[in-house]
Amino acid sequence: MVLDSLSDRMGGRDNVTPMRIAHNTLFTAREKLDLLQQLKADVAVAAQEGTPLGFDAEEIDLAMEEVRQGVQDGIGSSTVLRGDF
Repeated sequence: MVLDSLSDRMGGRDNVTPMRIAHNTLFTAREKLDLLQQLKADVAVAAQEGTPLGFDAEEIDLAMEEVRQGVQDGIGSSTVLRGDF
């Protein structure tokens, strides 16, 4: 599950939210979208198993849209070393 390794990288499970992924400067826009897509799949599985993750697919969709908007605005196509948000 992508959430396990991602939560470790972001400082613990309580810190992982779709918007934090969308605004994380260590990932490119493509990586953010890939992570959010995988997270969306994990949320669907968790909902079927009755173990919600604390956010839903709509919140993930909003974060994905924010990443896409950032790309259109010229933000997020590279990592923090290049100065994206």
